[in-house]
Amino acid sequence: MSECASKGCGCSTGPIIQPTAQAPLATGSAQAVYRIENMDCPTEEALIRGKLAGLAGVVGLEFNLMQRTLAVRHELPSLSPVEQALKAIGMQAVRMDEASAGQTTKLSIAKMDCPTEEALIRNKLGTVAGVANLDFNLMQRTLSVRHADGVLPDVLVALQALGFEAQVEDKAVAASPSASPVTTPTNWWPLGISLIAASAAEAVYWFHDGNHWSVVILALVAVLTGGLSTYKKGWIALKNRNLNMNALMSIAVTGAMFIGHWPEAAMVMVLFALAEVIEAKSLDRARNAIRGLLDLTPEQATVQQPDGTWREVSAKQIAIGSRVRVKPGERIALDGEVLDGRSTVNQAPITGESLPVEKSPGDPVFAGTINESGSFEYRVSALASNSTLARIIHAVEAAQGSRAPTQRFVDQFARWYTPLVFALAIAVALLPPLLMGAAWMDWIYRALVLLVVACPCALVISTPVSIVSGLAAAARHGILVKGGVYLEEGRKLRWLALDKTGTVTHGKPAQTDFVAWGNALASDSRCIAASLAARSDHPVSKAVAQAAQRDGVALLDVAEFSALPGRGVQGQIDGETYYLGNHRMLEELGQCTPELEQRIAALETVGKTVVMLVGAKGVHALFAVADTIKDSSRRAIAELHALGINTVMLTGDNPHTAQAIAAQAGIDRAQGNQLPDDKLREVEQLSRNGKVGMVGDGINDAPALARADIGFAMGAAGTDTAIETADVALMDDDLRKIPTFVRLSRATAQVLMQNIVLALGIKAVFLVLTFTGHATMWMAVFADMGASLLVVGNGLRLLRR
Repeated sequence: MSECASKGCGCSTGPIIQPTAQAPLATGSAQAVYRIENMDCPTEEALIRGKLAGLAGVVGLEFNLMQRTLAVRHELPSLSPVEQALKAIGMQAVRMDEASAGQTTKLSIAKMDCPTEEALIRNKLGTVAGVANLDFNLMQRTLSVRHADGVLPDVLVALQALGFEAQVEDKAVAASPSASPVTTPTNWWPLGISLIAASAAEAVYWFHDGNHWSVVILALVAVLTGGLSTYKKGWIALKNRNLNMNALMSIAVTGAMFIGHWPEAAMVMVLFALAEVIEAKSLDRARNAIRGLLDLTPEQATVQQPDGTWREVSAKQIAIGSRVRVKPGERIALDGEVLDGRSTVNQAPITGESLPVEKSPGDPVFAGTINESGSFEYRVSALASNSTLARIIHAVEAAQGSRAPTQRFVDQFARWYTPLVFALAIAVALLPPLLMGAAWMDWIYRALVLLVVACPCALVISTPVSIVSGLAAAARHGILVKGGVYLEEGRKLRWLALDKTGTVTHGKPAQTDFVAWGNALASDSRCIAASLAARSDHPVSKAVAQAAQRDGVALLDVAEFSALPGRGVQGQIDGETYYLGNHRMLEELGQCTPELEQRIAALETVGKTVVMLVGAKGVHALFAVADTIKDSSRRAIAELHALGINTVMLTGDNPHTAQAIAAQAGIDRAQGNQLPDDKLREVEQLSRNGKVGMVGDGINDAPALARADIGFAMGAAGTDTAIETADVALMDDDLRKIPTFVRLSRATAQVLMQNIVLALGIKAVFLVLTFTGHATMWMAVFADMGASLLVVGNGLRLLRR
């Protein structure tokens, strides 16, 4: 998927040419391979090439932008010059060939949930020798550290120096989401004492019409009880030359006390501490929105014992292959396959659809779904930690840790905003008194107000909360989005390409016609065709095989069977090679005749798919099958058109059938006889006119799915590959989920824009008010923390969509 255009870097978004073969190493040279996370477009390649090409000892450079890797051939005693050059141009390079010899440790850090804390940790651990890469997930409060052997103790000591207690996660636990949502514990009594003391300081100040020794004592009590943790964090940040919110607030409160504004300093610290608690609780709600789905899975299940009896057993202890019984009204504890009994199951936690689904022997069932009417027994197919629901949650949590384009912009903006406003605050405190003879205390106070305004907390927190809420809302609808970038890009879709079989249609065609051709015996032709079709998993082949089975046709042994992608299948029966395939295969075999073409066209024009059995003596028989369009497909296409998205159907079926199905579904265009490469070229052509999505469910769709800006996988429930590889996985076969995804993407974009405008707008207003002398520290802290709470609350609205 190309992300280049989304970054606005100005480079071409055409296909990236990869090296077809690796050049041999020069005599005496070595090679180092780096992964560069922020290198994915030709502009960055040119920047790196220009920087490294001039280094003495660098022999050659090989770029792979799709994999974000750079291979450096060199004759250097040390790679320090290369790594320093990459760092100088802002490239985040990790040595892959060397780092792979180390290990990755996942740490849980309870007090890390803000970008300012991430920056603090990143700067500190960046100086620890042996640390190769840091991967932060603030929403889950985890840090994955790739490091050399023996370096972990140094990492833990460095984190402890910053005031962070890190716990090494057990690998078995880290592999699966915890059943218990994470919440932030709150110690309320210091905050209560601080609030009472600050209020008392205000009252005494008003009673005495000014400062009094009791005001000073009450203010100190309020600051120390409510703001001691803020001071500790602020001091650690300053020691590490980091101007985060805690450092700025500590300086502002200390300055206010220094110039005699004791009650105001106390109340500002209390309000800051209170707002941080409320903000943490709000973030916990977003953080646990998706993890709460695991509460739907029962902790125990009724399992058959070796002696044939049934007993309640913890779901975590149940092994694959165990036989489990489910009663009416119970939730299903584990993934499995029905062995005995029939029922209807509500699969809403997986697919987002609450309509019950009939279940009978052989059908799959999923953990967390609800058995409604009957009782049945099933065989467990996955452990509790690897159920479909657990994999969905794991995938969404991983997506939550990725940076969306808007978030990358906001982080870059915040990196410059705070130092600039801090420098402005110093100028405000010094220049007017020195140059214009203004009152020192007045302008120092205005500078302190600026320090409160200087933290971009509302801005940096607005994006991740909105993205996480959007991802969680999508998951509840049965839409698994693999990263914030796809959630943001969904609103820009202009074209949606769709496969036909199983996507627009039910994917369960039935044989409608059989025509013996030439001098071949009808019974022999059916027998040979059924033998070939039974070895294939294509829906058309299945229809031929099922019709033969229903009529009692005997199957023959097939040798050297192979699939012909986009054409059909072939195999040897009794030493003779036979082909069963479509019109394209017939043309390639040179077996087309006018009479045959006329018969095929007659069947295709009524929407039927025709396959032919071909042997050494020519065409033996024609088989026509027909599929039906899903009602949901028609409604989905109408909704997509209403959203301004054009549709095109790309199918390996014949053009006549493609046009007939497209007309029935309301699809704008249809292309038939499409091989995988043809679908790829069509998607590339469409991408010239805007963002393109591709919907598919088969191996033939893989190249086009990879090339599209967003690849949608249909019917991903229970499918490991789709959940792991698709950009967006639809947990059932309902196309209406795509319009839902687009609407959610547009709603997320609106919330992101509202949050950014709100956060920056409040900052701009208070910058003006500060210079005019109308802003107070009270107002500044209310505005700053109020803006944070507003953007968090606005982002959480997406959870209700």
